[in-house]
Amino acid sequence: MATIPNSLVLKISGAKIVLPINYHSGNSVKTKLLPNPKTPIASTRKTSPIYRPANTTRPLQQIKSSHMAAQIVDSADNRISRISSSIRVIPDFPKPGIMFQDITTLLLDPNAFKDTIDLFVERYKDKNINVVAGIEARGFIFGPPIALAIGAKFVPMRKPKKLPGEVISEEYSLEYGTDTMEMHVGAVQAGERALVVDDLIATGGTLSAAIRLLERVGVVVVECACVIELPELKGRNRLGDKPLFVLVS
Repeated sequence: MATIPNSLVLKISGAKIVLPINYHSGNSVKTKLLPNPKTPIASTRKTSPIYRPANTTRPLQQIKSSHMAAQIVDSADNRISRISSSIRVIPDFPKPGIMFQDITTLLLDPNAFKDTIDLFVERYKDKNINVVAGIEARGFIFGPPIALAIGAKFVPMRKPKKLPGEVISEEYSLEYGTDTMEMHVGAVQAGERALVVDDLIATGGTLSAAIRLLERVGVVVVECACVIELPELKGRNRLGDKPLFVLVS
């Protein structure tokens, strides 16, 4: 990997950024902001560290809203704006033509992460839900805190051969081929009311498989909830009459 010379100094907004010795390009680096001698001491202030994501080629900068997902829920709620502006969009990942919606940047922002959970909890706390089913893997991030807050149990919906013990399985179609979703036998009971959670709905294949899996054992699926929707892929159409709640699109 190329090494940036120790003498390199970048000037950004009246401050100097000094890159440390042996900084290797491609890694994330926390920089130290030094006051500009021309700037009065009284006007200097602490600035948040600036990072360069390892998987982008953009210049050293803070992520701007122009690179983020658009919002879909009530725009008057500034929490939605904060959530939307914290979701990074990475083009051509994991393959050319894909605009990857990266929620890891949302998780780095405690306020935006809390806003996300709070909005879901506010919606479901009075709907008598006793099961939150999270789809592997990012449904495992959002599902448990929602379940704890509304007093429900969390049930993981996993890929094949990940769960020990007896499981019930549901096969579903993908763009190329098929996949399978599994759930522990006895994890849910007939008549229970479930919320299905994932980070994103695209074609709707995994959500529809989760609905079928739960309904096979007599569970009432109240709603599906996702942080992000890609509406151009028409995933809602695969959910039948099941409602879908999303925060940004």
